[in-house]
Amino acid sequence: MVIAAIIFLLGVVILINTFQISKKSEKFKESKKGKREMKIRKSIIAGSWYPGNASELKEMLKEFYSNVNEQSLGYLVGLVEPHAGYIYSGQVAAYGYRQIKNKNYKKVIILGPSHRHSFYGISIANYTHFETPLGLVKVSEETKKLLDESGIFLDEPLAHLQEHSVEIQLPFLQYSLGNDFEIIPLVVGSLTDKDVEEAANILISHMDGNTLIIASSDLSHYHDYNTAVSLDKRCIDSILRLDYQEAKKCEMCGYYPVLILMKIAEKLDLKTKLLRYANSGDVTGDKSGVVGYAAIAFYAPSKENFLEALKNLKISLEKEQKEEEEELELTPEEKKFLLKLARDTIATYLKEGKILDAKVSSEKLKKKRGVFVTLEKNHELRGCIGYIEPIKPIYIAVRDNAINAAFHDSRFPPLREEELDDIEIEISILTKPELIKVSSPDEYLEKIKPGVDGIIIKYAGRSATYLPQVWEKIPDKEMFLSSLCNKAFLPGDCWKREGAEIYRYRVVSFKESEFE
Repeated sequence: MVIAAIIFLLGVVILINTFQISKKSEKFKESKKGKREMKIRKSIIAGSWYPGNASELKEMLKEFYSNVNEQSLGYLVGLVEPHAGYIYSGQVAAYGYRQIKNKNYKKVIILGPSHRHSFYGISIANYTHFETPLGLVKVSEETKKLLDESGIFLDEPLAHLQEHSVEIQLPFLQYSLGNDFEIIPLVVGSLTDKDVEEAANILISHMDGNTLIIASSDLSHYHDYNTAVSLDKRCIDSILRLDYQEAKKCEMCGYYPVLILMKIAEKLDLKTKLLRYANSGDVTGDKSGVVGYAAIAFYAPSKENFLEALKNLKISLEKEQKEEEEELELTPEEKKFLLKLARDTIATYLKEGKILDAKVSSEKLKKKRGVFVTLEKNHELRGCIGYIEPIKPIYIAVRDNAINAAFHDSRFPPLREEELDDIEIEISILTKPELIKVSSPDEYLEKIKPGVDGIIIKYAGRSATYLPQVWEKIPDKEMFLSSLCNKAFLPGDCWKREGAEIYRYRVVSFKESEFE
């Protein structure tokens, strides 16, 4: 009986404790409501590439910094920094990081190359924090916003799992800035020159007076000492001159990160300075096969000068973007002119067998754009053909595709004269197609916007497109993509297959009934 009573009492205590824990858990959830759940990227190189003990790490950094003096650099905006183990490149890195010691940088954009995973684009780090022996570093919430700003940016988890090029910079940043800063950690895969330009423009839009940019890169690898010094000198000189084309010849693992930083520096008219160069042979004494390291500063004469340049550049970039958008904004008169041109062209071809000699006064209609002309009869498709790429002036593309849609769409017989009064003409003017960059096919379903995006699928030498208007008939994303594959005479799942490419574009469309 005594044992039974004890068991009963223990059960009551457990139930009470469980209830209390449950209540605490509910309170915890409530307190966290509206906040991001923590997702920490644990260190993969602490204890190997740098000390895993906080005290030892601080002592090492203190020793590095003691050998460096602060230089007069005006306002520091960016740094090229090495990313080898600290015993090899740490002293060189300190020449850069010493210049930001106790400065008021609140946001650090870190561009690191991908050493272990090949991909196209720039991958954001889908974490809330990075962890080092010196504590947690918060990932800025701006990081995820990049995904909506350009197809260059994507979420490629494999790019971050074993990558050291971003993490290696963090203890230096923590030692210099404390813990009152956030990072935008980006691992960079392969890019085109156009991508580098676009990435630079987008990152500039995220910069303010308290932003620092780090391009993580080592230089030449495993040449003899003299060869390495010669190669690295030419490379460093090209970076210091902001000579983009010459820098493209550099041997450096942070190739694209450095090019992006150079492009930003060029746009902001930044000055450059080599703070330190050395290679592994200078540290180990083994000069048979060395790796080069450099700390390079990018700076403005003053913070005021930088802020003025940044403000003017942002205004210029916004103006360019607005002008590009406005190129698709036609006046009612311009729209009516194009619709009349399409109808007159078809009528002339029907009655005289001639191509209309079109003339236009509007400069906007002389610009090259992708153009589609669509014919409908009794609200059913009667022909649709166009150019996706901007190969002809808008008015010429309208004229030529009016003929193509009426007489050369293989899905329909040529238009007859008695049908002319029954058709309605619609014109669609396209933006330049943009490749949608994803790490898996499922991401297409997240990134594609029904009713907004025109879609092009390319696979196995075939391609097909649907204008955004097609979403009205096929609103389901998977069915839309499957149907588009079939339109290209490909299997319905072609969009999921390796090697498939999907592009998107936007359109301005207008039809005759809008002006009746």
